[in-house]
Amino acid sequence: MKSRLALSLSTVLAGLAIVPAVMLAGPDRAAAATPARPAPAHPAPAHPALAHPAPAHPPHRVSHPPRGARATPAAPAPQAESIAVFGHGSTRQMTSVTRTMMRQSVPGTSPLKVLSQLPGVFYQSADPFGAYEYSSQLFMRGFNQSQLGFTLDDIPLGDQQFNNYNGLSVTRAIISDNVSGVDVSQGAGAIDVASTSNLGGAIQIHSIDPSHTRGGTVGQTFGSNAATRTFVRLDSGDLNPSGTRFFVAYARTDMDLWKGHGYDYSDQVNAKLVQPLPRDSSLKLFFDWSSIQQFDYQDMTPNYLHTVGPNLANYYPDYTAAYQAALGHYPQAFLATNDPFDAAYYAGTANRVDYLGGLTLDENLTSDLDWKTTLYGHGDSGYSTWSTPYMPSPNGAPLSQRIQTPGIARGGFESAATWTLARHKLNAGVWYEYGRFTEGRYFTQAPLLGQGTLGNPTGGFPADQIFANAWQEVFTSNSFVFHLQDTFTVTRQLTVNAGFKSMAVWAGNRVPVQDAVLNGGLVAQGDLTASNAFLPQVSANWHFLPHHELFFDVSHNMRAFPQDGFGTNVSATPWTASQAAFQKTRNTLRPETDWVYEGGYRYTSPFLSALASLYRVNFSNRLQLITSQAGINPITAVQNVGGVTTNGAEASMTIRPLPGLSLYNSFSYAHSTYDQDVVTASGIEPTRSKLVPNYPSYMYKGNITYQWRKFDVHVDGNYISSRQLTYTNDLHVPGYFLANFGMRYNFGDAGVLRGVTASFNIYNLANKTYIATTNELGNNFVNTGYNYFLMGAPRQFFGTISANF
Repeated sequence: MKSRLALSLSTVLAGLAIVPAVMLAGPDRAAAATPARPAPAHPAPAHPALAHPAPAHPPHRVSHPPRGARATPAAPAPQAESIAVFGHGSTRQMTSVTRTMMRQSVPGTSPLKVLSQLPGVFYQSADPFGAYEYSSQLFMRGFNQSQLGFTLDDIPLGDQQFNNYNGLSVTRAIISDNVSGVDVSQGAGAIDVASTSNLGGAIQIHSIDPSHTRGGTVGQTFGSNAATRTFVRLDSGDLNPSGTRFFVAYARTDMDLWKGHGYDYSDQVNAKLVQPLPRDSSLKLFFDWSSIQQFDYQDMTPNYLHTVGPNLANYYPDYTAAYQAALGHYPQAFLATNDPFDAAYYAGTANRVDYLGGLTLDENLTSDLDWKTTLYGHGDSGYSTWSTPYMPSPNGAPLSQRIQTPGIARGGFESAATWTLARHKLNAGVWYEYGRFTEGRYFTQAPLLGQGTLGNPTGGFPADQIFANAWQEVFTSNSFVFHLQDTFTVTRQLTVNAGFKSMAVWAGNRVPVQDAVLNGGLVAQGDLTASNAFLPQVSANWHFLPHHELFFDVSHNMRAFPQDGFGTNVSATPWTASQAAFQKTRNTLRPETDWVYEGGYRYTSPFLSALASLYRVNFSNRLQLITSQAGINPITAVQNVGGVTTNGAEASMTIRPLPGLSLYNSFSYAHSTYDQDVVTASGIEPTRSKLVPNYPSYMYKGNITYQWRKFDVHVDGNYISSRQLTYTNDLHVPGYFLANFGMRYNFGDAGVLRGVTASFNIYNLANKTYIATTNELGNNFVNTGYNYFLMGAPRQFFGTISANF
């Protein structure tokens, strides 16, 4: 095998923004058994989409206004809507993105991708929609998405890592057309945000309410790579004098990969019911169902990029080419690489089905006392595939198909009361969640050449072809959080918020099935508890002059231990190691914690909205996977390896000089370095004072929007500085500037249709070749030749026709 096999797990995640714990070597994509999309009518060439490392051995290579300190951000001027609404009156840095702002993107674009316009927010994806989950990567002030908090209408969405164990991807939780807005706290999330992972900030997504008027919306999008997207929403309107109303919405997205063959296909249904109650109270019910089938893009290395080029892709549907490559007979272009065996595989896919529901009662008991309770549940099932040449089939075929079968069943409740007493607003509440995460790894037989092919891996789980079951794991967890805070209006100009939360998360697993020979040892089994009774937060806002305000925030945060199966994601989960390594470290491991300090200035007027802030993060107990033995099956363990210090600054400005014209600019700087060297079995790795990989030190975002009568047009651009690929900073990817263009025209009414609108968008206007996602397979200490990333999509064109009725 290649040396990459021995090195990968030693290079995996280091806590702070190092590796979004969302990625795993291809096959470990959780997914759901869904009927396969019919095969494309056009013939497919001999190279499609994914490259992921070896299997059994380690991979080598609001609807409701926010409570407490979360003051509702004020909209700017009633002119052209700017890109960001800064959190006027908030005691911490808050930025909001409204539904109107989201319409600048192609329908179906992930709400997280839209957030990339905000200061300090860094989003990457290998596809233009941000829908390809394996490549979805979000950082905020250096923290990756598994270290942030995410909610949808107060329903917790977990830590957003790819192989999710406690939540659901934003794109599968809600259809983007049904998002009313997103509130982003870049520094630290409010203490009442339902998350056990938000070391950094929080992202709170809100769904639209049903319309009071009967009708609906339809939209049809066409675009590059045979992309089609259909959206329909039907509103009941008020059904009775009390205002009972609901909507039902459906979206279907179908597009080919932009390189190689394969597709990204999804069906999704949303429904929401609103029942107004006396005293401006309400009962709201939200439901989401989603089904996805995604083929993987090929993981790249600097060597592959410079020898084969950015369009390197997998072999699918050419089974003969993949079979021959597993025997050592490669395409001519691959011979120039440093590892043609690993350069491409047959295919990798992810298939998932999810159900998510939440019921919220918001009861205004008196004019001064409000009680809000949310009950929710989530179920996920699926399978993922990876055609691996590292495991031959018993029939003599030189490759097999590795399949992973993750599943989630979780449910919980949140309940909080807010009491206004004189100049105090007291808020106290509890959140409890029970979670069950299951996962198994199987190997299925590939046919001999001439006796069939692996076909379309999304066609169903091939249970009759299983020849090995490496392991099965069952995780259970109980999370309990209590919070208490007081927002004190000291004077009309000065507001202070102070509070704390107590958090306890117990998690453990059992392993009913495992193959010690196949796994290279026993799979880790046991339980861990992360708890802290006092996680304080203090913040304040001083409105010292008209339009001018200062704010500051100090918070102490903790992240519970992440969960995952043996040798799967690149997150530093203690359960990814062997039983011996787990037992050795379980009594000394401490959950990751940090202190976040931020302060800033806001200016808000009809002509100008401006924001400037400074922040510092002291991150402790950083967890990292460390290899203690070389070889194809190295022994790994999770260790606390020290801390990270981050100092940063951000500035944003929106100018509205003329009616209809909005000019937005933001700059951000972050200096994030390791505090200590890391000691491994190979010696000392010189990581002290080195920059944290994957997050750029400098970012610039700009947007020009102009609206004239029924026509509006915008151009936006992002500059991203270079990013480090290794912990010792001996390899980096270059910076880039990416521009996008969009325009929309409202033709007015046509018969029964109202507001018939046509829009046109160009993604990557200059057709820039650039590196998007990095670290999806983990970062190495040094340049090994196996430092992975994914390419960004080339120029893409999309057109949409939509109307109301």
